[in-house]
Amino acid sequence: MIDIQAVSASRGLDWVSKGFGLFRRNALIWIAMLIIFLTLTTLLSLVPFVGSIAALMLQPVLVGGMQSGCRALGKGEELRIEHLFDGFHENTKQLALVGLYAALGYLLIGLLIALAVGSSVLSLEFLDRIGDLPDLIVGSAFFGMLIAALFGMLLAVPIAMATWFAPTLIVLHNLPALSAMKLSFAGCLRNMLPFLIYGLIVLLLGFVAMIPAGLGLLVLGPTLVGSVYAGYQDIFSQRIEPPRDGT
Repeated sequence: MIDIQAVSASRGLDWVSKGFGLFRRNALIWIAMLIIFLTLTTLLSLVPFVGSIAALMLQPVLVGGMQSGCRALGKGEELRIEHLFDGFHENTKQLALVGLYAALGYLLIGLLIALAVGSSVLSLEFLDRIGDLPDLIVGSAFFGMLIAALFGMLLAVPIAMATWFAPTLIVLHNLPALSAMKLSFAGCLRNMLPFLIYGLIVLLLGFVAMIPAGLGLLVLGPTLVGSVYAGYQDIFSQRIEPPRDGT
């Protein structure tokens, strides 16, 4: 049985620090894994119609492999590029389902935003017909798009929470996709403060990483992968149930 721990807000910084520590131990391998990850998902997303969904389904499989690599480093073992593909050896279906559920969630959000924007456009066309109000129309259009964007971001947060630790929980605990996503969501929800600190730090590091032609992302990407593993170690613990009488 897996318990969820509430940790202090300062742990958000520790996750990034530990993630960077994992990166430093095998920097070149991590960078190679990230490049392969980005290449595969980008090429797959270029396929018409189903490419984007397929890419989202592939991501948790590859992330699960990288989390397997983090576990290996935690045991004092060497990181290998082959770790990236560990998700294809075990729990492949459950890892892919995490991506599918996320894709369906994002698709639903996109449809809701499209409906909201479409309603705004129809209202603006009506205003344009009943009078010459260009300032009002432009202002209303901008406000409507802003609200739609904020609404979409708000709806995307629960999906991100549900998928954040899901690949790690599937790979390390052999959980089904929905159970892992529920645990991931609950773990994030119970630790909103450390995640707030973590998010602010990652945002700042993201700006810094973009300065040298984006090359800093080759460091930040693997660091974030390691930080997920560090957060998992802090928040989730497996409780061993005592044996029942007679067993």
